[in-house]
Amino acid sequence: MTEKRTKPPVKEETDEFLTLDYNCLTSEALGAGKGLGPEDLAEMKATLAAAYKDIEARYRKGLLPFMDLPRDPDTPKAARKLAEMGRKRFETVVVLGIGGSALGAAAVFNALRPLNHNDLPPAKRGWPRLVVCDNVDPEGFASILDGLDLKNTFFNVISKSGATAETMAQFMIVFDQLQRTLGRSAIKEHLLITTDPEGGVLRKIADSGDYASLPVPKGVGGRFSVLSSVGIAPLAMVGVNITDLLAGAARAQEDARKPPAANKAYLFAGLNHLMTTAKGRNILVMMPYADSLARTADWFGQLWNESLGKASRLDGTPNPWAQTAVKALGATDQHSQLQMYMEGTEEKTICFLGVDGFRHQVNIPSIFRDHEELAYLGGHSLGELLSFERQGTARALAENGRPSLTLSIPKISAATVGYLLQTLEVAAVVSGSLYGIDPLDQPGVELGKQFTYGLMGRQGFASFKERYAKGLSAKKKFILR
Repeated sequence: MTEKRTKPPVKEETDEFLTLDYNCLTSEALGAGKGLGPEDLAEMKATLAAAYKDIEARYRKGLLPFMDLPRDPDTPKAARKLAEMGRKRFETVVVLGIGGSALGAAAVFNALRPLNHNDLPPAKRGWPRLVVCDNVDPEGFASILDGLDLKNTFFNVISKSGATAETMAQFMIVFDQLQRTLGRSAIKEHLLITTDPEGGVLRKIADSGDYASLPVPKGVGGRFSVLSSVGIAPLAMVGVNITDLLAGAARAQEDARKPPAANKAYLFAGLNHLMTTAKGRNILVMMPYADSLARTADWFGQLWNESLGKASRLDGTPNPWAQTAVKALGATDQHSQLQMYMEGTEEKTICFLGVDGFRHQVNIPSIFRDHEELAYLGGHSLGELLSFERQGTARALAENGRPSLTLSIPKISAATVGYLLQTLEVAAVVSGSLYGIDPLDQPGVELGKQFTYGLMGRQGFASFKERYAKGLSAKKKFILR
């Protein structure tokens, strides 16, 4: 069924969308010199006050348009129309995109649809499958295409510039196959183009072919775009409750404009900034304890790393600080990464992402009572076990002088996921203000693209092919023989 609600349906009992526990960052928990003391928190209070003034001024000038996405009325209207059409017409929705054009939708889909959604028979899942193509590995892409019935597949190509090499290569292959299999006139029924509303080659293709299209909002970069048409359209088509998702995000945005002391986005940014600059903890491990939030850690990695990994400050001076985000999954990575976090080099802060109540209760039967190594498990649930694993790991790290903080949502729902994503997006921008850098650009990724263009023979980039060849010949001198 198509959603018909127009007002945020957030219930009063879900007032607490997100909790932030930073007890395991304090000197009381970690020991003197390792954790944050009263003087550190007093310093953070002052720096957050300055950041608050900066962010509020930029927001009022219209320089942070991603903050207004949850209240945009046009995107959900268009998405609902697509959802109504898609549910009746298609078995599979395929997103062609990379980076911010893919990670957000994948994270929300993973969180809010059943983990086996794509494997369920059509009658049981009730909505199309979602397949996100975010790489150009030929074997991977070929296997995806081989598994599609083009007559029953809808493609959403997403590129703001329309020149993203990976996405456009995918698009050209798909366009050609649609044309060969179904005929050019049928392409309109199977294609949505999401791109810049005014310029770029993809906009030209959309306009010249009269293909359905949606705009990537002006001033919104890919890593901040999940709550725009970039994410909302494909998510609506596969049954995600976009009304509640946007309502939760809107509530987060309201809370993010409160004074810093009562503001989780600012506190998260300030605490991590302080752990980096005062304690040398320049790696942030995002570790959800829920399979459904595993892709959220992927999304967070792009958000944090592209936003904060800048060589220079806004004043032109070198930027000596940056916090690198890496991902882990609890409890899986307690058995693969935790040893390093517990006893390895001390540059890491762990951010646990917890769920207070899971959507499914799986009880452990009270059997094997004559085996004390197993008997204690009986009568508990898997949710209890996972929660205690998270709490126990945090305590063990603290006793070893290793810092952590915990973000918890009461349950996984569209509203709480929307709240979480918007809070972290605001936190990334606040962090940029604290470090004195621009969190909205990504100049460091451009050179690699330019070398790729040169190697692929794109007009105007021949000099990069020459630079590449020159650098390669120089390196040959140092190869051991």
